[in-house]
Amino acid sequence: MKNKRLLMFVEIAVFAAIGLVLDKIAFSMPQGGSVSFVMLPIVMMAIRWGLQAGLTTGLLIGVLQMMFGAYILHWAQALLDYGVAFTLVGLAAVMRGPILKALANKRKGEMVAWIIVGIVIGGFGRFVAHALAGAIFFAEYAGDQNPWIYTILYNGSYMLPAIALTAVVASLLFSSAPRLVKTA
Repeated sequence: MKNKRLLMFVEIAVFAAIGLVLDKIAFSMPQGGSVSFVMLPIVMMAIRWGLQAGLTTGLLIGVLQMMFGAYILHWAQALLDYGVAFTLVGLAAVMRGPILKALANKRKGEMVAWIIVGIVIGGFGRFVAHALAGAIFFAEYAGDQNPWIYTILYNGSYMLPAIALTAVVASLLFSSAPRLVKTA
């Protein structure tokens, strides 16, 4: 039991470091935000180990991003854009039960569908956190537009491709190596 818990903590640390690296390999938007594979390690931990590991990995990635080059205007904006946003990606773990059930029944297509649902849930949580931060702290970029509409469109412009990219890669990864779903 203790060794399994230690393995989980080691994987959280390793996957958080990988997430930071993957975030640096990205297509960046002019005013912030980027399309990258940063959500992939969070989703992998969420599916492998569950909610606690997914949320913790996301939080660590958010904290690491703040340490290594975040754009911070206010402590609350930092909390929303980094701590909360990436932690919420770990909500992909809410689909772990159906994923494990589909895997046990040898239904890869169903497993992939549940993985995608989990990624959409986690990605939407991240999107909401970024949208809140955008509407509150970056409203001046909206000009004469409604800041809420502006932030939804702006954050959607990079979050939709990021969610789709994560879904495609995670689906390919887990369907080609389903043993990644199960923990040791």
